[in-house]
Amino acid sequence: MERIPVFILVILYFISTEVACNGYTHINNNVQSERRALIDFKSGLTDPNNRLSSWKGNNYCYWHGIGCENGTGFVVSINLRNPYPIENDIPYPPENEYGNQIYMNLSGVISPSLIKLKYLKYLDLSFNSFKAIPIPQFFGSMKNLIYLNLSHCGFIGEIPSNLGNLSNLQYLDFSSKYTYHNDFGYSSDLFIKNIEWMTSLVSLKHLSANNVNFSMVGSQWIEVLNKLPMLIELHLDDCSLFGSIPSPSFVNFTSLSVIVISSNEFNSTFPEWLLNVSSLVSIDMSLNILHGRIPLGLGELPNLQHLDLYGNYLEGSISQLLRKSWKKIEFLNLCENDLHGSIPSSIGNFCNLQYLDLNNNNLNGSLPEIIYGTETCNSKSPLPNLRALYLFGNQLMGKLSNWLGELKNLEQLDLSHNQLQVD
Repeated sequence: MERIPVFILVILYFISTEVACNGYTHINNNVQSERRALIDFKSGLTDPNNRLSSWKGNNYCYWHGIGCENGTGFVVSINLRNPYPIENDIPYPPENEYGNQIYMNLSGVISPSLIKLKYLKYLDLSFNSFKAIPIPQFFGSMKNLIYLNLSHCGFIGEIPSNLGNLSNLQYLDFSSKYTYHNDFGYSSDLFIKNIEWMTSLVSLKHLSANNVNFSMVGSQWIEVLNKLPMLIELHLDDCSLFGSIPSPSFVNFTSLSVIVISSNEFNSTFPEWLLNVSSLVSIDMSLNILHGRIPLGLGELPNLQHLDLYGNYLEGSISQLLRKSWKKIEFLNLCENDLHGSIPSSIGNFCNLQYLDLNNNNLNGSLPEIIYGTETCNSKSPLPNLRALYLFGNQLMGKLSNWLGELKNLEQLDLSHNQLQVD
């Protein structure tokens, strides 16, 4: 075998040594840069309960809430969600269990040093208290973000439109709280003037903007969101949306699984274009001003498990509605509407049904003497998964049916304010 000349070996040695040293220096510089960015970020925060007490020393990948890419030391995730958020003005966990640890809120200023974390993909600051400051504009420059959760942080002002630069974003939540301002009621601290920037969020799968004021957006919200082909979940509860629910020129919600547009001011018929979205699993349009007939086609949506139309002015025959297949329905809330007719025996075919609320409608007639479904559901008892049945405030009459006593998993039953009799 021919020998390699010594001088070539020497050259190769020096080249390999230089490459190794430069590589080490490069990685070391990256590590120092990432650490400095985190320290600068921490310096702007107020941390009364020392949640960030581990943020010291050089090994920042082991600091609380920090996740790093293996082998490089690049920070890829920051999860500083408040572990004990205060919801509905009730702190959890209770004070007698954790004493002063209830309020784990971080507050203060969010440093733009986060921009230096070039590989950051996941950022969760939810349920902290960045009160009376706007959502930082520089978030729109963090283009590698896949997940951004800024919900219930006390931010105020307009949602920055440059969030539209985050074309890799798959999860976005900037849901707000409501703050009491004056004698006229509650007002959202966050608002959107123009929603067009959302069309650039081409990777978005989950959007939550609950309690954010959309009143200045008008009816264009549906056309904009219809341009997000990967959208799976849409949460717009209590967003001051009003008027009719427009029909998009072309239904592009091919992946939509969850739509929540409850507690708004929609004065509209039920948007029948939703019947063309076969991927829907959950629909919540409760507490609006919806009117007209409930489309029978809802009962034929092949994947629908959750339907909440509570607190509207919708009409229809409960007998016709419940004769549809409702193949996967688990939760059905139609209370406080204007449904009429009697409950059909076919309700027994709803094998997966866990919750049924028909309170305060105009149901009449007697309860079905028997209900079908024991063979369909492969069960010895009817409605084998039903846990809650609410029928109060109707005009039901006659004797109570024996099958009510055969509901083996029933936990809650209310038949009051009817004309039912016990045999």
